[in-house]
Amino acid sequence: MAIEWAAVTRGRDVARSAESTTGARADFPFLDQDLNGHPLAYLDSGATSQRPRAVLDAERSFLEHDNAAVHRGASSLVGRSTDAFENARLTVSSFVGARENELVWTSNATDALNLVATGLTNGFLDGDVPDALRIGAGDEIVVTEAEHHANLLPWQHLARRTGAILRFIPVRDDGTWTLDDARAVIGEHTRIVAFAHVSNVTGMIAPVAELTALAHEHGALVVLDACQSAPHLPLDVRSLDVDFAAVSAHKMYGPTGIGALYGRGELLDALPPARSGGSTITRVTMESAELLPSPQRFEAGTQPVSQAVGFAAAADYLTSLGRDEVASHEHRLGEALVAGVSSLPGIRLVGPPEGVDRAALVSVAVDGVHSHDVGQFLDDRGIVVRVGHHCAQPLHRRLGLTATTRASVGVYSTLDEVERFVDALGDVRAYFGADR
Repeated sequence: MAIEWAAVTRGRDVARSAESTTGARADFPFLDQDLNGHPLAYLDSGATSQRPRAVLDAERSFLEHDNAAVHRGASSLVGRSTDAFENARLTVSSFVGARENELVWTSNATDALNLVATGLTNGFLDGDVPDALRIGAGDEIVVTEAEHHANLLPWQHLARRTGAILRFIPVRDDGTWTLDDARAVIGEHTRIVAFAHVSNVTGMIAPVAELTALAHEHGALVVLDACQSAPHLPLDVRSLDVDFAAVSAHKMYGPTGIGALYGRGELLDALPPARSGGSTITRVTMESAELLPSPQRFEAGTQPVSQAVGFAAAADYLTSLGRDEVASHEHRLGEALVAGVSSLPGIRLVGPPEGVDRAALVSVAVDGVHSHDVGQFLDDRGIVVRVGHHCAQPLHRRLGLTATTRASVGVYSTLDEVERFVDALGDVRAYFGADR
């Protein structure tokens, strides 16, 4: 299906060639390949992003020259390894706007969210936590209907263990929600409000500061899933005033196997750890143990040191590109995605409509064609997207869908790739005979 892209983009300054406006594409060796006989168009950065040479080189250099057990031993090599590990913490904490002692290494963002929920569960069971962290029967935990399972299941578990009540901010027919929707749910019994900064399905950008202020008016804690925002938008957790926030390295051009939890200092110090063991203690007897201060009290066992180094390199890399420049580039691509998809017949766009600010990802349902067939059709043309429910089954169920096809951009994405995606999407229904 031929699309008049000059009309669709309305003359917007969008990167069209093999070079993105951030100048980043050449930094990613992974992208220099063909897929099924076509130049690779990687439009699945919302699932996992690719790594620039700066990240690959940082990890490799650490492993070749500095690899040793951190915080263990008196060797100068151990000192170098420990310095690299803790300097990485300083870099990533600065990237998200946190203090160094407010950032805990985790295995991923799901682990970070579980660390908070399990810590609150442990506090309920042990009975030794301040009132701000005490969740009990009749208290209310509020999440939106649009959450990734990682920001839903831990709260289900907390509610089951404590007798708390799980309540939901409802989404509208396009998958979005408003502050008025939140006000109708948050009340005097609300103790936790957990939500995504950016929805991984709809691309909706949440009003974080406003919702946080509303939650705090009622004495509730705010837990932010920042996985889909940290790589793409400027993020300052202290300015947003959230109490906890989770990020994941592999979504922001870093390694897999590592994420981070931000926790407001006084809350993190009082939160019971979800795990215990070596590296978390100052003194152990056969009957008890004294814990280190946060963040080390949460980091039991051998840590992912080279991954932390890579995570920090990814943060430095994004900073070097300019975070406002990254956001601007991706915003232009997102506008082109939404405009292009909106021009296609028989395609349902999930999330905010054209003209409403949103993140640079689109999820679509193609009339008469299953998302897995759409994904295979695109893959045959060298275009990589995500298909399925994107770990958000309740949201898809609310929208009357079982699955969608999602395209999401990164710093290396170009308008050529967006055009290829939209053009191919326009041919899907005819190929499968769904336009008859």
